[in-house]
Amino acid sequence: MVIRAEEADTVQALQGLASSSSSVRLRAALAVGTAADSRCVDALIERCAVEPDFHVRDMLTWALTRLPASVTVPKLVDELGSECAQARSQALHTLSKVGDRRAWPAITRALLTDADEEVARSAWRAAVVLVPEGGASGLAEVLATQLGRGGRETQLSLSRAVVALGEAVAIPVLRAPMAGPDPRVRQHAIATERLVRDPDAGFGFAVEQAKRIMVLGASAREE
Repeated sequence: MVIRAEEADTVQALQGLASSSSSVRLRAALAVGTAADSRCVDALIERCAVEPDFHVRDMLTWALTRLPASVTVPKLVDELGSECAQARSQALHTLSKVGDRRAWPAITRALLTDADEEVARSAWRAAVVLVPEGGASGLAEVLATQLGRGGRETQLSLSRAVVALGEAVAIPVLRAPMAGPDPRVRQHAIATERLVRDPDAGFGFAVEQAKRIMVLGASAREE
């Protein structure tokens, strides 16, 4: 059997994905993405689940976006049920980059509230990209249940997701947690409300405003 040069290059690139060198794996992912051969989809997705290097993972995602959504989306959706947190997270990240709203039904409440913070953050980002018309309010309600969760980066990710849904959707779901009993949730909700009203303010500034409001009360919100 005669193997064409292009096929031989792709086979070599796929083998490179298993190299111990991150730079070799990066070049291999670039080569596979450049070839845009749909037969590579399984190998790319499998590598996403175990790849330790952020830059290589990003290149793997790029390679997957080069393939037809009809090929990648069903397989990425299957990954969302994986027991491996990285597999779920990377599949969600890639779905957000593909942007095919046929994947929306797979963005479940379980993923949006996943115990693994990286999975949850990836789910929030994917959800705001994929949410269909009429679904934003329901999504915002689920996101609001995660207020106060995690450290700064996690809270920033959640705030950005809520902001992306727009003021008309975000403000109503923030009212209850802004007045709730948990100070951590209340502070995050107030900071997010500040960002909704002024997206250019910056998260750090919004948090400081939230702290001030919590100390001084409603009068500080009006200033």
